[in-house]
Amino acid sequence: MPGDSEDPNADVQYHLEVGPDDVAETVLLPGNPERLEKIVAHWDDHELMAHHREYRTATGTYEGTPISVTSTGIGSPSAAIAVEELARVGCETFLRVGSCGAIQPEMSVGDLVITTGAVRQEGTSAEYVREDYPAVADHEVVSALIAAAERLGYEYHAGLTMSADSFYAGQGRAGYDGFEAAGSADLVDRLAEANVKNIEMEASAICTLASIYGLRAGAVCTVYADRDGGEFRTEGESRAAETASLAAHLLAKMDERKREAGVDRWHAGLAIED
Repeated sequence: MPGDSEDPNADVQYHLEVGPDDVAETVLLPGNPERLEKIVAHWDDHELMAHHREYRTATGTYEGTPISVTSTGIGSPSAAIAVEELARVGCETFLRVGSCGAIQPEMSVGDLVITTGAVRQEGTSAEYVREDYPAVADHEVVSALIAAAERLGYEYHAGLTMSADSFYAGQGRAGYDGFEAAGSADLVDRLAEANVKNIEMEASAICTLASIYGLRAGAVCTVYADRDGGEFRTEGESRAAETASLAAHLLAKMDERKREAGVDRWHAGLAIED
C-alpha cells in the first residue's frame, strides 16, 4: 500500500476549504461561481464561508431552513471533488443548479428541466463504479423540485438527462475549424429518440456518487440552448436557483414528516404543509 499522502488538515477540506461548521446538510451545486450571488439573493440571509479555485461556498437560510451553496466549476471531475469533500464535512443532500441544452421539441429557452436519471456519458463516475450502474436522482429530491416548480408557477419538464464531458464535441457541436467527432452528427437525434430531455455536464456524476454513498441528489437546470429549434439565450437563470432553494426547504419539511411518522422514506401519503 502507498503511504498516506492526503491533506493532513482533517478539519478543513483541501479543495473547498470548508469544515463541518461551515455548511448545512443540504447544499446547492451551481457550476459557475458567479451564479452564487443569484442563488443567495433568494435567501433570508447568507455568509460567504470560503472561496478557493472554482469552489465558492456560502451558507444561510431560506424560509428559516439552513442551506448552503458551493460552486463546482465546469464538468464532472470538479463536481465529484465537491461532492466528496462536502460529504466529508456532513452534507447529505445535493441539488445541482445549472443550465442545459434541451433536445425535445416541446421545450423552450427559459424552461426548467428536473433530472430523474442520467445517461453517464461523462467519465468521472466510471472511475467509481461499473458502467452499467445507473445514475438515478433521489425520488425525494425529484418530488421536492417538482413541488417547488409547481408552487412557483414555472414551466418545467422532468425526465432523463445526458451528462457529457465536453461542451463541444461531446454534445454534438462542431469543434475548432469545423471538426466533427465520430458519431456527433446524429448524437442529439438519437438521444431525443430515446426520450432524453436535456444535455449538461455534471448531473450523472453527482447522482452516481450520491447513490454510492447513500446520500440524496438531484438536478434542476434552466434551458439556455434549444437544440431542436436552434436558439440560445441566457434566460431564466434565477428560476432554477429559486426552485432549488424552495426544494431544499420542502425537503426539510419532508424530513420532519418522516420523523413524525417514524419512517425512513417520504412517500405521497405523507402530506407536507408549509
